[in-house]
Amino acid sequence: MFAGDAGVALSEVERVAPRLSDGILDAYLAIELALDSVVKIFTVSSSPNYFLPWQNKSQRETTGSGFVIPGKRILTNAHVVADHTFVLVRKHGSPTKYRATVQAVGHECDLAILVVESEEFWEGMNSLELGDVPFLQEAVSVVGYPQGGDNISVTKGVVSRVEPTQYVHGASQLLAIQIDAAINPGNSGGPAIMGDKVAGVAFQNLSGAENIGYIIPVPVIKHFIAGVEERGEYAGFCSLGLSCQPTENAQIREYFQMQSKMTGVLVSRINPLSDASRVLKKDDIILSFDGVPIASDGTVPFRNRERISFDHLVSMKKPNETAELKVLRNGEVHDFKITLHPLQPLVPVHQFDKLPSYFIFAGLVFIPLTQPFLHEYGEEWYNTSPRRLCERALRELPKKPGEQFIILSQVLMDDINAGYERLAELQVKKVNGVDVLNLKHLRQLVEDGNQKNVRFDLDDERVIVLNYESARIATSRILKRHRIPHAMSIDLTDEQNAAELQSACSI
Repeated sequence: MFAGDAGVALSEVERVAPRLSDGILDAYLAIELALDSVVKIFTVSSSPNYFLPWQNKSQRETTGSGFVIPGKRILTNAHVVADHTFVLVRKHGSPTKYRATVQAVGHECDLAILVVESEEFWEGMNSLELGDVPFLQEAVSVVGYPQGGDNISVTKGVVSRVEPTQYVHGASQLLAIQIDAAINPGNSGGPAIMGDKVAGVAFQNLSGAENIGYIIPVPVIKHFIAGVEERGEYAGFCSLGLSCQPTENAQIREYFQMQSKMTGVLVSRINPLSDASRVLKKDDIILSFDGVPIASDGTVPFRNRERISFDHLVSMKKPNETAELKVLRNGEVHDFKITLHPLQPLVPVHQFDKLPSYFIFAGLVFIPLTQPFLHEYGEEWYNTSPRRLCERALRELPKKPGEQFIILSQVLMDDINAGYERLAELQVKKVNGVDVLNLKHLRQLVEDGNQKNVRFDLDDERVIVLNYESARIATSRILKRHRIPHAMSIDLTDEQNAAELQSACSI
């Protein structure tokens, strides 16, 4: 474009800017910035069937958004590529789709990094820079490819809240930014642009509400990317491994000998696998974290007269970093140092990009309990799944490293297991009198036993007894009848058997 009088080239933005209001101009600038950075992602995925863990559900096709970051990488949401079997990306204005590979994925923070090997794809592409956490009422423009059309879309909104929020995909509690712009399916993974930098990544909306969306803020994004760059893979977000209670009630403060100006939270439960279990005790009062005072409602200062849960300070620590805690115990103040790590629950909350574990013996199907297994009972799984399993999934903590909650998920009927079918959905506690640590341990106890019979002790004091030799023969018969290729998942085999099994699966 040329200006008639000046005779100098003008950009498209400079040409139209005089006709646009400030708000519309911001959106227009976001479009200009995003055209060579934002891509549409096409994913083919296939989720496991947790009721039949030896097979997958039918594949499905979904779309999402992503944008280029420095290092020839594409940042998007983890849920856009979860359980993927094939991923393609398409840049704006191009009819060509390019094959992409998932380099790293963090399901807790709902972020993933893709790489594209084709040099042709990168021609004319520009990376976007990460900015800062926007303040309340600052305007952001969400750019992406929402459903309902095939072209790029821009939605403008303002920041209405910044606080830790439940991430739906990973069921984690991390910092999020609420905006009054809709985040529709397909928008996921697209950038929220403020000025000329990225303020966050669009990732979810508020169910049952209109024009309320959430974006993942820059501190969470940087934590994810830094972990990938330092370790070569997703590192996870740290946890103290504590359940804490506010100390706002005057009587509880007096009972625990808190002085009038003291504030903090009461330790009610400690994860036995956390470093906190080494130094902290139940009924301790945590007064401060890394020198930051914790209020009696569990919050700490954040920016300009805002407050935020102190869990945010914990989650932003790197794995193996040390935190300094000031603790009130029996009326005396102590200083402790605790090493932070990501902690896994006894019953995993999600199992994306991972095949379920299972072991079949005489038609008895043993699996580790996971929340995805409970989700197979439907959207109302909390009410429709087995009550005892559901309660334990949400409350119990692991006591030993590598521990799993093993259950008998179902009984594939045969003469050898007749009468045991009603014992499904119970926890398996012992095999031949030995406490079961995990599924691999159960398999070893079953197959390495030198006894004539195999005895399983279940929850509710129920017992299953099988003749080992008859059960071994019956296993082959039952697998063939149900067209199940293998009696166990690959992760339960030793290296040699795993290689043979992997080769058989690829034929």
